Amino acid sequence: MIRRAIESDIPRITETRNNVRENKLIDPTRVTIEDVRWFISNPGIYVWEENGRVVGFSAADPRNGNIWALFMDQAYEGRGIGRALLKRACTVLGEAGFKRMWLTTDPGTRAEAFYRTAGWQVVGHRGSELLFETTATTQ
Repeated sequence: MIRRAIESDIPRITETRNNVRENKLIDPTRVTIEDVRWFISNPGIYVWEENGRVVGFSAADPRNGNIWALFMDQAYEGRGIGRALLKRACTVLGEAGFKRMWLTTDPGTRAEAFYRTAGWQVVGHRGSELLFETTATTQ
């Protein structure tokens, strides 16, 4: 089930973010508890909860139209949860008035394939990452 994240979800969100196989943070201090709290207060972060446990989350930034995060517990991958969380993040951005949404990810990753399959288009690069965009109507 998807629901808005709450303060008590922060430890599990952090654990999920830090235990990914790809797109690992080189410097985990770059994503702070304050960042997560901001998204909780500004309705961009949603979690998928199963049997009382957060197994994935997405965060959409209503200030700039960015999908800031989409991460899953590895044990729950391949079940459509990521697609549902991405759709919810896009809904947040659509409700904030964005017609175009964007995100970045490393090339050659499962995330790149996931976003391509979801209909997102590569429109350039941001540093070493691919810059993807989509429209609200695509999602």
